Amino acid sequence: MQNGSGMPVEKRSGVPASPGRSAGPVVHMPPRVPEPATSRIEPDAVDRAASAVREAAERVEQDLARRAARATGTAADILSVTAAMAADQTLAADAAHRVRADHLTPERAVWDAAGAVATQLESLGSPMAERARDVRDVRDRIVAVLTGAPPPGVPDPGHPFVLVATDLAPADTATLDPETVLAVVTARGGPTSHTAIIARSLGIPAVVALGEAADLAPGETVLVDGTDGLVLVGPGAAELSAAGLADGDDGRHDGAGPLVRRRRSARDAFDGTATTRDGHDIDLVANVADPAEADAAANAGARGVGLFRTEFCFLGRGTEPTVAEQVEAYRAVLARFSGGRVVVRTLDAGADKPLRFLTPDHEDNPALGVRGIRTAVDHPEVLDRQLEAISRAARAESTEVWVMAPMVATADETREFVAACTAHGLTTAGVMIETPAAALQARWLLADAAFASLGTNDLTQYTMAADRDLAGVAALSTPWQPAVLDLVRVACEGGAVHGRPVGVCGEAAADPLLAPVLVGLGVTSLSMTPRALAAVAAALRQVTLDECRDLATSALDKPTARAAREVVRDFGSGGP
Repeated sequence: MQNGSGMPVEKRSGVPASPGRSAGPVVHMPPRVPEPATSRIEPDAVDRAASAVREAAERVEQDLARRAARATGTAADILSVTAAMAADQTLAADAAHRVRADHLTPERAVWDAAGAVATQLESLGSPMAERARDVRDVRDRIVAVLTGAPPPGVPDPGHPFVLVATDLAPADTATLDPETVLAVVTARGGPTSHTAIIARSLGIPAVVALGEAADLAPGETVLVDGTDGLVLVGPGAAELSAAGLADGDDGRHDGAGPLVRRRRSARDAFDGTATTRDGHDIDLVANVADPAEADAAANAGARGVGLFRTEFCFLGRGTEPTVAEQVEAYRAVLARFSGGRVVVRTLDAGADKPLRFLTPDHEDNPALGVRGIRTAVDHPEVLDRQLEAISRAARAESTEVWVMAPMVATADETREFVAACTAHGLTTAGVMIETPAAALQARWLLADAAFASLGTNDLTQYTMAADRDLAGVAALSTPWQPAVLDLVRVACEGGAVHGRPVGVCGEAAADPLLAPVLVGLGVTSLSMTPRALAAVAAALRQVTLDECRDLATSALDKPTARAAREVVRDFGSGGP
């Protein structure tokens, strides 16, 4: 392939993580803070050095907390968790001990202490191994304060750019600015990693698990296709035009500045409704994680919420929020959808969202441990107080409130949760389907639950036995896997037995190509990042319900995720 100047255009394939296309110059993440030398200090400097460690950790924690306060949704949650990690005295205390016992410099002591924690986390396996990256990020920030080095973070070259990195720390991902970051390309990660989720929420195209990412030269122009997982190096006019990035598209920089092209978004066209071409209604709603995201969803045209994540009340705290605090927080979201419906998910703690007052200090495999509804076994009072808060908030607002529990796996768990909701006057209680067991047993779960919502991120992870953040298995971590689609079908059939609605609130709902397939499988609602609403609504308008069912059948009939995706894409492009 050659561009208009006769120069070759290189095509590199990764894993699609956030849809859309942009073109611009490559800027690499700066190198990590260098490892300090192993140096010693004089005995009379020990007290001062130990104090410096604590002060540096406090500065990092305060900086992250300030950024969390300015952020919203998942980004705010990530920054809060990272700030809490910086505030944890374990790391600072160990480093101070190394200063006093071994007379190490403060920066070397922090480096070694963090290394010990990271190694321990990695020995526990996924998902705790992923926390090792967070520990190293906090380490780098503390060392930067101690040495006066530039702190880690997304670069600012003074113009829009394509960000290229081996991987992004959650705290860096949470600070991406869609006005300057045209696209993201990483060598690691998966399609349901934090990088992918936040990129989708911001409307930034992203390709992950691109092994050759480090070979992209700084300053060279690349076209990033986050829909198909492609990166074109040195695209010409023909490639830009084919990608919908012709002259005059939004974001073009002329003159002395670098070539910058963004594909226009249709998000402003969403009017709150979605129907197929033959008039079949689909409930298209938003995922929100705090009041600020609720505002963004309402402003984007969403008339309801299919997933209200309540963790923002709990993360970054050493103690459980009071019922009164929770009521105030929940009302702020419910009030934005007066007359509409909000589906509230109860606290999804555990795994990558540990809470010191609720979840175990150590589990060999937290992804398979005490998380979601399972935390109510040892701490039923926490769930009871949250349901009381949700009930009070619902009574105070004119919003239809549904409640669902995360990580339900059995009919007994479902029955107990529905009874607990009923005791608090919450009459529409449902469950998340995130495990193959729940999908296969949906007809029994939905005998008691009023509805179900498929969390396709975890459903894919558990079905394919593939860590959602691990680049080595990123190709497996896609809801296009026929095994995952078949579980969606089974869950919908289980709901149909009792006339119960089954929705999708995982990242799969935001894929315009996959949405018709999900509808064809029997899904009744799709909940997604607000930025995806218009594109998904537009995709559904192009097909009839029967065509959705035909597409679902065709996708299920394919042996691989790639083949399933291609048969649907060929239909949309007029292919065979």
